[in-house]
Order: sequence, then C-alpha cells, then structure tokens
Amino acid sequence: MLKKLMGLIKPGRKEAGAKPLKLRIIPRDSHIVSRKQISPAALKVLYRLNSANYDAFLVGGGVRDLLLGAQPKDFDVATSATPEQVREQFNNCRLIGRRFRLAHVRFGREIIEVATFRAGHQNAGDDAGDAVTSDSGQILRDNVYGNQEEDALRRDFTINALYYCVRDFSIYDYAGGIEDIEHRVLRLIGDPETRYREDPVRMLRAARFAAKLDFSIEERTASPILELGPLLLNIPSARLFEEVLKLFLSGKAVRTFEILRQFDLFKFLFPETDRLLESEHPHAEKLILQALRNTDKRIAQDKPVTPAFLYAAMLWSPMQRLQQRYLDDGLPPMQAMHKAIDKVLAQQVKHTALPKRFSQPMREIWELQLRLPRKQSKRLQGLVEHPRFRAAYDFLVLREQSGEDLQGLGEWWTRYQEADDQGRSKLQQQGPKRDGSGGRRRPRRRPRRTNNSAPSQ
Repeated sequence: MLKKLMGLIKPGRKEAGAKPLKLRIIPRDSHIVSRKQISPAALKVLYRLNSANYDAFLVGGGVRDLLLGAQPKDFDVATSATPEQVREQFNNCRLIGRRFRLAHVRFGREIIEVATFRAGHQNAGDDAGDAVTSDSGQILRDNVYGNQEEDALRRDFTINALYYCVRDFSIYDYAGGIEDIEHRVLRLIGDPETRYREDPVRMLRAARFAAKLDFSIEERTASPILELGPLLLNIPSARLFEEVLKLFLSGKAVRTFEILRQFDLFKFLFPETDRLLESEHPHAEKLILQALRNTDKRIAQDKPVTPAFLYAAMLWSPMQRLQQRYLDDGLPPMQAMHKAIDKVLAQQVKHTALPKRFSQPMREIWELQLRLPRKQSKRLQGLVEHPRFRAAYDFLVLREQSGEDLQGLGEWWTRYQEADDQGRSKLQQQGPKRDGSGGRRRPRRRPRRTNNSAPSQ
C-alpha cells in the first residue's frame, strides 16, 4: 500500500504550499476560456452585478474545468456584494446556509450559487462572533466578509482559487493555480495541517479531486492525511453522507475508492466494511469494486444511479456476516436478515447518515435476495413486477461476479426474464427450491390425522 501511496504523491516546489504566490492576471489571448462555454444564466448574474457596481467573477471549479477542456456541471460566482445586496438585484434569489450564507439565483431548473468574498477567520476583527473555531482548530462558523485576495487565499486548493472576469475576459490567479493545472498537481493553499484541521473534509476533497481530475497530490498536501484522518470523526454524519455521494457518484468511483483506501480514509466512512477488507474477506472488495465499476459505467452512459444500490454493495458483507451469526443461533433466514440489517444500519449512521428514502430501497434489495432463490414459487410473476426487482436482480448478478457461489441463480433469472410464458413454466420445474442461506429447503411434514387423533395444536 505504501508503494501505491507514493505513486500518488508528487514532490512540491519549495515553499509554494506555505507561501501563496502573488496575483497573476492572464489576459484573454493567453487562455482558452470563452464566454460561449459559460452558462447564459451565470453570465446574466455576472453582468447584472457588475452593472450595479459590484465586483463579480466566475470562480472555482467552473474556471478550473474550462481550463482543463471540460464542461462544468455548474457555475459559481464570487462577488463583493453581500447576500442581501445580491437578493436586491434578483427577484428569483433566496438566501441559504448557516455556516456559510449564500445566495441562490434560480433560472428555471438551473441555480447559480453566489458567495460574498470572505476573509480567513483569523481576520475576523469586529466580526469575531461570525467566526467560531473548535479547540482542535475546526471552523464551526465562518461568515467574515473580505476582499477578493482574502477570498482567494482562504480557498482550499490552488486550482480552485481562479477567477474569471467578464469585464475584460481575463483570469485572476492568486496562488499558482494555472501552473498546477498545467502540471496536473493538487496543492493546498497555506499550511496543510492547519487547513485540514480547519475543515477535515478537505482530506476527502483531496481524494476526490485527485481521482476526478487524474492529478497527483503534492507531497506537503498529502503527508498529514494519514495522521489527521481521525478528525473526520468530528464531522456530522449528514455532511459525510453528502460527501460520499460526491465521492462515488461523480464517474470516478473506482479510482476514488482506491485513493481513499491508500490514504486510510475509507474506514472513517464505512468502518465495518473496512474491517472486513482488512481481514481479506473473500468477496467484500470484489463486490464493492464491481459495483463501483458498474456505477461509473452508468454515469458515463448518462443513466440514473441511486445511493441505495451503492450502500447495498458497501454494507452487504458486514450485514451478511451478522446474518450468518444469527442463522447459526437458530433464527429463520428472514428474521436473521432483518436483525442484521437493523444492527448494520445503526452502526453505519453514526458515521454517514442514510436517509430513509435510500435505506428503505436498500432493505428491499437485500430482502429480495432471500426470495430470488425460490424458483418454483407460484408468485414469481409478482416478484418480477416488484418495484425493486431489477435492482435486486442486478445485485444478485453482482454477488455472483464477486465470487459468491449461488448455483447459477443469476443466469437462471436472466433466462427467465427473456423467456415466453411456456419457457418460464419449464424453467420453474428445474431445480430445487432454496432458502436464503443457500441450502436446500426441507419440506414441512404435517402430522397425519386419523379418525382417532385430534388436530395438532
């Protein structure tokens, strides 16, 4: 693992991570960003704020992606206007956020996020009540307004501290982000340990950007992560759930998983799963990797994906292990599964939240794994019509691909779905029924009744 980890890390230039560079303005004829690539809604926000005598710039990931030749999914704006002043300019604006106050300007289904220039919490001054940190250095509230330079230097990575000016079409680079994009290097602005302590989620963002952009991580940026990973335990589980979605539903899930494992961060998101991976559980890692490959493939094909299936794959092995323990204690298969699901979820939500709109479909996907082996059931058509059948079938195939011996059940269900009524009837006559534990189900024998015997109690 250490060898893999070193492959991700690139030596940093001297003092670049600790001492921000001076402002560099790149004129229009020296970069590839064009207004034609920018959302018309974002341009409307920029032009209107500028016409109202506020500074306003396209900022962050939108500028970074355009410089990389990619089309951004969204566009963010940074401005000298306060959130209230932004709202005065747009009737279609609402203010959101507690930790960060933001203005959302809606154009149909598109939302342009507008943030006021902020200073670092160290510069709070008379606004100290709006900047609160914990004893470990974590920023709990950060609403200190500042100028554009202060706003740039409080951002996390150099490649996100880039500002596109619609007035003269230039790019403002405060921290050497252009150079890091050219060298495909991910670098924190400022002292890495301090920045991670301010917001431990930056460690997850480092992993996500390294995977998404195929960047190496600068040595000073990478070196504190192994030590500071436990700080993620202080992050609310709801926020970590949102980060899990960004990590694994961005189209680079496999690479993200590998980087999280290499930096020992995965265990703070899915601790029970990580324990099984460390103990070399025979199928756990194969199942997860195959699920992530499928997720990346679906995203590349612009097909829908759901966190329910992702969590089903991530937590299947811990649930299955507990279920087997309860089966060994004598519980029936479905009761053993329900008990295992409840316990696994209770442990998981301490680390990453799982809203019921996702946990309930995940439960159904798992529960159907006990019903799918019953190939001779008279209720097969109803099972096929179950709203979670397709996801459960995909999960069954995934289990087989990971090495679980399910006696060819996935192939049987594939043939059943493709067959006509006569073919389905023939398939139902093949093979014995099986219960959820994979063994043959023994038929129950009712006691014979005779004229001289009473009904069984």
